[in-house]
Amino acid sequence: QVQLVESGGGLVQAGGSLRLSCAASGRTFSSSAMAWFRQAPGKEREFVSVIGWSGGTSYYADSVKGRFALSRVNTKNTVYLQMNSLKPEDTAVYYCAAGRGMSADDHLYDYWGKGTQVTVSS
Repeated sequence: QVQLVESGGGLVQAGGSLRLSCAASGRTFSSSAMAWFRQAPGKEREFVSVIGWSGGTSYYADSVKGRFALSRVNTKNTVYLQMNSLKPEDTAVYYCAAGRGMSADDHLYDYWGKGTQVTVSS
């Protein structure tokens, strides 16, 4: 069992930065792939980024590539999503998820946090 708690969301102007954190509890964290998804009002949840259990491999959605960076510290059971050059279209609730493999398919993730709101003003 893994419990996930996101933090770090907020209101920022376009061009600004935020760092989201996802703190995990449970013994399987260090062997889990960790991902971020987001959901904007009226839209489906979409993949943002995923990182492998060792932190050596990560993938990003084209919409955030070059602006977002995902990292993890297994000794702290925490993953971090650094978001730079934020745009109004990045506005969404951001969810952390844990799963057994690296995938952009949200159906393959077993555990989810409750989400943190990110709002980017123009």
